[in-house]
Amino acid sequence: MEKSMTSRCFTVWAVWVIALPLLAACGGSYYQVTDTSSGKSYYTRDIDRDDGRARFKDNASGDKVNLDSFEVRKITEQQYRNAVRK
Repeated sequence: MEKSMTSRCFTVWAVWVIALPLLAACGGSYYQVTDTSSGKSYYTRDIDRDDGRARFKDNASGDKVNLDSFEVRKITEQQYRNAVRK
């Protein structure tokens, strides 16, 4: 019984050692989405692109945004936090 428990603990430990770095790497991305027709910028962590349109929540204002003409730029977490905090 003790051997089985040790084996199970090792398995759980091994899974965590492998999973934690993968989860940390999947922390997500930060985006600045610019409406090319107006020049207005929005900040989000998730963009749904469908049929040439962008749909997302602007985390600076809380508004849901739909754009036909846009440019997406990946930004750092610090740039994102500074923009959303305004």
